[in-house]
Amino acid sequence: MKKTIISLLLMACAGTALAAPKVITVSRFEMGKDSWAFNREEVMLTCRPGNALFVINPATLMQYPINDEAMSQVRSGKTTGQSIDVLLVDDPANPGQKKSLKPFIEKAKTLC
Repeated sequence: MKKTIISLLLMACAGTALAAPKVITVSRFEMGKDSWAFNREEVMLTCRPGNALFVINPATLMQYPINDEAMSQVRSGKTTGQSIDVLLVDDPANPGQKKSLKPFIEKAKTLC
């Protein structure tokens, strides 16, 4: 009886772990100074259900949508988030524009 209960608890915990969104931390050092788009030294990337991609500020744990699905989820109230603009730096090669999020979107997609 004890073995059955323990087995069921372990299976339940394993299932919960598999359902949790994956999160990775990326740094300016890892991604390279030229492609780094943020005013922080490191950020976290995650893919939430529905392929919604977010950047997370590790200092505040605030999440920022970086693709259309994530923005849609924030607008509809399914999750919370703020505009990524507060974390983005200007692109010196293109005055008036922010650095590209493309490398971060591609990296976050690998978590889906």
